[in-house]
Amino acid sequence: MQTLASFIILLSLLSLIMNIQAQVTYRYHFCTNSTTFTRNSTFQENLDVLLSSLSSNSTHLSGFYNTSAGQVSDNVYGLFLCRGDLSTDVCKDCVTLATQAIIQRCPTQREAIIFYDECLLRYSNQFIFSRMAQEPVLYLLNSQNITDQERFNEIVDTTMDDTALQAANASAGKKFAIKKVNITQSQSLYTLAQCTPDISVSVCGQCLQLAISRLPGCCSGKQGGRVLFPSCNIRYEIYEFYNATALPPPPPPPAVTRPQGKSGVSKATIIAIVASVTASILLIFMRYYLRCRRERKKYGTIRESSGKE
Repeated sequence: MQTLASFIILLSLLSLIMNIQAQVTYRYHFCTNSTTFTRNSTFQENLDVLLSSLSSNSTHLSGFYNTSAGQVSDNVYGLFLCRGDLSTDVCKDCVTLATQAIIQRCPTQREAIIFYDECLLRYSNQFIFSRMAQEPVLYLLNSQNITDQERFNEIVDTTMDDTALQAANASAGKKFAIKKVNITQSQSLYTLAQCTPDISVSVCGQCLQLAISRLPGCCSGKQGGRVLFPSCNIRYEIYEFYNATALPPPPPPPAVTRPQGKSGVSKATIIAIVASVTASILLIFMRYYLRCRRERKKYGTIRESSGKE
C-alpha cells in the first residue's frame, strides 16, 4: 500500500509539473559569471534559501520581489519579475518553474538569469538591486516580414516611445504599459514595455529607450520583435499577445480644487505637471541622442542573444 501511495504522489507531482510547463514558455538562460561555487558549500545553501524565498513570495500583487541570503563573501542576491498583465497564479507557476530550471541549467555558477514569456528570474553574488543592467541581452524576433516596412518601422518607433513613457511613469508597484494602434483598417500593432519596479522613473525610461534603440538592429521590418534586458524589456507584435482585460483602466485625471474667490490650479497639480513634462523631455532627449548614435554606428549582424551561456 505504501508503494502504491508513493506512486500516486509521484504521478500527481509529475502531472503538476507538466501542467505548469504547459502554461509557461521558456526562452533562454545565461550563466553569466565566470566564477563558480562548490557543491554543498555555504554559497549553495544560501542560494537554496534565496530561491525558496523567491518561490514563496511569487504571489505578490506587483509581480516583483527581491531578497538576499547569507553574509559577506557568500551573500547572494535575487529577484523575479512577472509580466504585468498576468494573474498571480501564472506568475507563481512561472517563478516556481524558474527556481528549479535555473539550478539545472546553471548548476554551479554564482550568477545566472533565465527568461520565460511570463517572467524572468535572476540571482548574483554581486549587489543587483535598484541598478540598471543591460547585459546579458536577449533578442527575439518574428521571422515573418512586414509589407511597407518603412511606414511600419515608423509606427513601431513612435508607438514604442509612447509605451515606454507610460511604463516609466506608471503607478508605484508596476512599471508596465501596453498600447494598441491601428496600422490599417484590418491590422493593428500591439506593444509592451516593462521595468523592474526597483529602478527609478528616469532610469526606467533610459533603460527602455536603450532597448528601443536596439530594435532596428534585430527586428527591422519584422512582424514582431523583443529586446530583453535584466532591468527592462520591450515587445511588439501584429497580434494581441497580452491580456488587456487583466489591466485596470487608467485613473481619471486629478480634480482641480479652486479656492473661493481665487483662480488657478493647486500647487500639487502644478508640481505633478512639471514632473511629467520634465520626464517627457528627458526621454525625448535620450531618444534623440540614441538615434544620433545609431546613425553613426549600424549593426553589422543580427544577434538573437548576447552573453555567456
